[in-house]
Amino acid sequence: MSRNPRPKQKDIWRSTTVLSVRRGGTVALGADGQVTFNNTVMKSDTRKVRRVLDGSMLVGFAGSTADAFALLERFETKAKDYPGNITRAATELARDWRTDRALRRLEALMIVANKERTLLLSGNGDVVQPTDGIVGIGSGGQYATAAARALDRHSDLSATEIVREGLKIAAEIDVFTNESIIIEELPSDE
Repeated sequence: MSRNPRPKQKDIWRSTTVLSVRRGGTVALGADGQVTFNNTVMKSDTRKVRRVLDGSMLVGFAGSTADAFALLERFETKAKDYPGNITRAATELARDWRTDRALRRLEALMIVANKERTLLLSGNGDVVQPTDGIVGIGSGGQYATAAARALDRHSDLSATEIVREGLKIAAEIDVFTNESIIIEELPSDE
């Protein structure tokens, strides 16, 4: 009697919740620090938010850490190629990410922000600017976004405080998100 071998489960890295809020002249970008491999917490204090271009831009990433760092480096190069034009840099990266054979395999999402804009980038070629200045990605991204929108509408909290509270709420719901939160902020020109 022949038995079908049990299908091999693909190892899954789940690694974060990232949230950005633009409010009151400031853009804040934060992330939790948890990285998990299947059902195991591998690290609880990973830094998933970075300042680039002498601190003038913020980048947050969710997904495979190695892939995210590769994309972060490429984004920084594109941002240097198109100084002051975050939308063009993001669009060029998204195009490369979608069409380049090696980049297409990278599994991550990114949020990039400067004083004027916040953008979500994906490997599908998406470059999306949220209408309300609030966007979340990663395993708890939807929870953090919903919490941030409610706090934005019904509180006087600052952008940074909304990011912190939104990430804390996501950590209460999503097992792949923790409360080891890092937040960076930039004043905006709005």
